[in-house]
Amino acid sequence: MHATAIILAAGLGTRMKSALPKTLHRLAGQTMLRHLLASCEQVFDRIVVVLGPDMDAVRREAAPHVCVVQQERLGTAHAALQAVEAFGTGQVAVLYADNPLIRPRTLQRLLDAASGAGLALLAFRPADPARYGRVLTGGDGLVERVVEYADATPAQRAITLCNAGVLCATADRMRRWLQAVRNDNAKGEYYLTDAVELARADGQAVVAVEASPDELAGINSRAELAQAEAVVQGWLRQAAMDSGVTMIDPASVFLCADTEFAPDVTIEPNVVFGPGVRVASGALIRAFSHIEGASIGPGAIVGPFARLRPGSVLEQDVHVGNFVEVKASTLAAGVKANHLSYIGDASVGARTNVGAGTITCNYDGVNKHRTTIGADVFVGSDVALVAPVTVGDGAILAAGSVITDPVAPDALALARGRQVQKPDRARAMRAAAKKEKL
Repeated sequence: MHATAIILAAGLGTRMKSALPKTLHRLAGQTMLRHLLASCEQVFDRIVVVLGPDMDAVRREAAPHVCVVQQERLGTAHAALQAVEAFGTGQVAVLYADNPLIRPRTLQRLLDAASGAGLALLAFRPADPARYGRVLTGGDGLVERVVEYADATPAQRAITLCNAGVLCATADRMRRWLQAVRNDNAKGEYYLTDAVELARADGQAVVAVEASPDELAGINSRAELAQAEAVVQGWLRQAAMDSGVTMIDPASVFLCADTEFAPDVTIEPNVVFGPGVRVASGALIRAFSHIEGASIGPGAIVGPFARLRPGSVLEQDVHVGNFVEVKASTLAAGVKANHLSYIGDASVGARTNVGAGTITCNYDGVNKHRTTIGADVFVGSDVALVAPVTVGDGAILAAGSVITDPVAPDALALARGRQVQKPDRARAMRAAAKKEKL
């Protein structure tokens, strides 16, 4: 059966104390909206996102899915109605972008339950249910009412089954119930949850699909955002370890939603992965490294205390050591840069050794320029390569050199001042300094 997801994403960042729309706050490197879209894309045939006015950034994040605008924020039922022309046939589920962690299997369970009832909703049992609406069920297990906490009696507040707000029904029923919702309440808003009573009044069975609080707890504050981040990180770490990754201290490793690991990767404590990282089999990521937008090849060793920035490609058996930063550069197989170096906008050939303190001077204040270093090059300590510059295969760059001109293959390049030694001058200088001090 055809199924459509309506995602309500018109919320502002008011309770987040933010100028950023709420749904664009990030979890594991991805926006809340993108997390929910990723789950919905695995289950629904069509997705429609309801925006507020002037929310172009949310529209871009929702692409390529259809977006409609709720010009006035008159409540959740009113928001869902803005997408009524896209309901089509089949089932329609209404979801919230600030409830981003619903997993595909839970969405499928919701659709399955709705196919055998008039209306299905998602429910959960949070550790602290105080602020959530309560789901009241009868002896037959069907939902009778959803009561908001503020309106609940003490007996109803003692109920632990809470409403997550997500509803699913056939398109014609959802359309009819949304159009029948009234705003005769304290806030004068049209509430989506009123559809439960309307379904019951139509003689339709309403069922609750219970899922984990980790999936269904909404995000309305920075504290709740942090709690959701902890949940996502736990899922990602577990998935990585299940796929063959060794983590010495999983709780200290932070992943992105798109981090990709091959089996037999080892990650030491206190490593952060930003977006766009792929790590091949046998790689070792040592402690306190920060990696984003990078591809790490088989058997490579990164860190400790290394930084890989976007565009970094480390091929097989590359070593990038402590306090080495790589950006927009390719290090071919067997390259070693073990200490205190910056490699930016560069290509480094196979088996080249980059000495401590080496930097590629890639920025002239206006433009970035590339450095090309061949294979089997030995770069001595404290070398500055002023881009654009090319170093041929097999060359040796003497320690302390500033390389500004091309270096031929197998050449020795020295670019430093000649050492001058003045006998006994140090003794004389110390004596003069002591005399002046007196």
